[in-house]
Amino acid sequence: MNLDKALDKAYEGKTLKELVAAPVAALQGVTADEAAMLGKAFNVKTIGDLAALKYVKWAQAIVTLAETEV
Repeated sequence: MNLDKALDKAYEGKTLKELVAAPVAALQGVTADEAAMLGKAFNVKTIGDLAALKYVKWAQAIVTLAETEV
């Protein structure tokens, strides 16, 4: 899977396990300031922390369910 467009250059080619442990700022478009705000607001330090955040999971579930709503 090619994730290069989703990552900063320094993290391209890393394994998925390495990416889970990588800082949120490794995601392309997430600045150091934004990463710091996520850390302060939600104690999110890594990509894994962000993915496990209950608010992210809730938002994903709402979007998925909305796609099947009649």
